[in-house]
Amino acid sequence: MTITSPQAKGETEAVSYVVVRFAGDSGDGMQVTGDRFTSVSALFGNDLSTFPDYPAEIRAPAGTVNGVSSFQIHISDHDITTPGDAPNVLIAMNPAALKADVHLLIPGGLVIVNSDNFEARDLEKAEYEANPLTDGSLRNYRVVEIPMTTLTQRVTEPLGVKARDAERSKNFFALGLISWLYTRPTEPTIAWIEKRFKDLVKDSNLAAFRAGYNFGETTELFDHPYEVRPAKLPAGEYTNVSGNTALAWGIVAAGQLSKLPVLLGSYPITPASDVLHELSKHKHFGVRTVQAEDEIAAAGMALGAAFAGHLGYTTTSGPGVALKSETMSLAVSLELPLVLVDIQRGGPSTGLPTKTEAADLNLAMYGRHSEAPLPIVAAYRPSHCFDAVIEASRIALKYRTPVILLSDGYLANGSEPWNLPDVATLPDISTSFATEPNHTAPDGTPEFWPYLRDPETLARPWAIPGTPLLMHRIGGIEKEDGTGNIDYTPANHEKMVRLRQAKIDGIARDIPLAEVVGDADAHVCVLGWGSTWGAISSAVELVRESGKKVAWIHLTHLNPFPANLGDLLRGFSRVIVPELNGGQLCRIVRANYLIDARSVSKIQGRPFMSAELVNEIEKEFS
Repeated sequence: MTITSPQAKGETEAVSYVVVRFAGDSGDGMQVTGDRFTSVSALFGNDLSTFPDYPAEIRAPAGTVNGVSSFQIHISDHDITTPGDAPNVLIAMNPAALKADVHLLIPGGLVIVNSDNFEARDLEKAEYEANPLTDGSLRNYRVVEIPMTTLTQRVTEPLGVKARDAERSKNFFALGLISWLYTRPTEPTIAWIEKRFKDLVKDSNLAAFRAGYNFGETTELFDHPYEVRPAKLPAGEYTNVSGNTALAWGIVAAGQLSKLPVLLGSYPITPASDVLHELSKHKHFGVRTVQAEDEIAAAGMALGAAFAGHLGYTTTSGPGVALKSETMSLAVSLELPLVLVDIQRGGPSTGLPTKTEAADLNLAMYGRHSEAPLPIVAAYRPSHCFDAVIEASRIALKYRTPVILLSDGYLANGSEPWNLPDVATLPDISTSFATEPNHTAPDGTPEFWPYLRDPETLARPWAIPGTPLLMHRIGGIEKEDGTGNIDYTPANHEKMVRLRQAKIDGIARDIPLAEVVGDADAHVCVLGWGSTWGAISSAVELVRESGKKVAWIHLTHLNPFPANLGDLLRGFSRVIVPELNGGQLCRIVRANYLIDARSVSKIQGRPFMSAELVNEIEKEFS
């Protein structure tokens, strides 16, 4: 925390930012606690960035390090792009949470523990040989022990709440305490509890929340509260939004902007399921959602909807992309608009389903049989998921092609304030359907040729089945350009393969050129894509503040690349490519542009920290 004003004992101290991490068992409600602290901070006007971090198991082993669920939030009075490299405050509900996360804390940071959960059995589950509260191992931190469970049971007992049931409300005691410590308004949280819960559960949570707040105010364990004042953000109407929510709203907007009904065919998979959940609330916008029996069926439904004149979407993660690959190849052959949203996660196979990774770029680029190119768009921050899905939809409609949109678990579950766009400024992505024959036979008979292409985009006409006089054949077997008749001849097959590739290549003329951020005359350039945006942004700024020149290019369009990307990269003597994979973009860039790019790889289920990238950039100056 950076102190911005002095204070006397007991007076509120203004700080410019704070990073708070809530940690406990997966059943302790840490995600709810973090979400509520986030929401009230957003209403208060802070800029913020969050990082939910939880185990894959529905109910991981209680009391173990593997079962720890954490939620980190960075709030500030200025613009920020990451959830913070290191917390200032750790709220640990048990020894396992302390063991899993205390090493992340800054030296001298504040540790608030639920001392009721540090009995011998709790320590044994967390594999502590001695009690860390008494053995001196936490001497580098300021430790505050609070019997949260006991205090929660005490304040809920007059309500008739049993001790075991009262324990479930201890997360609201922690929320009340931290709300006092950082001067958060209590009214929004109280209103949310009253709306979310009923009867005795509601009363218990309210009592625990108020008790935590009052405990902070009356105890002498803390010298004073802190305040992170509202950020000076650009004027506008803001809402706190996660990547998956922004993506779902973007799909709704794309339907309205294209004037087409929307169908989402989806099968539940972490971390993509929330898109299906959110979209199912918006049927009044002409959105249909179908939970299919499997990933293959979900993709088939979306493609069938596209054939029928709808805007078709299917959402999944890496394993689902593999299952949908045959349908995506069919969509390439049919040349129909379809958007596959891949919320990437750690793999292979089940891998790390609740941890982030961005290792599906190769799968998106090449994961279909034969020559089946398609455009790839990548979101780079939670709010950008809204714009990215609209852009993917625009390309799909204009060029009659399936498109893959890449997000990841970090973006999907993370949140930030979003300045709501003026609807009037959103792009018109409307398209037209074929309504009459487009070719005349030698005998003068009007005909419809389904592969008679637009000379500029190479897109074929889109005819809704049942349109009079427009009966035509499509399918997976190779067709003749123009007529759409089945044609196995070698020359025609090569012509169709090259036409489909030329159509994708031509999209480069219709996307923004790559832009250099920072110092265009630098020797070192950082090339990024996807959710590395936040850490790269912070790292580049820190290095530039130290007096060194650094350039940064961040890609939204990964296939095709911006037309000027090769020329830009060749202008730098050093190019580094940070990725949450083994170096996939780096290899593609090296192959395409024959430049000596260096991969900076992290595959730990966690996003980059700014300090990690600062160190990597600094290496290029040595």
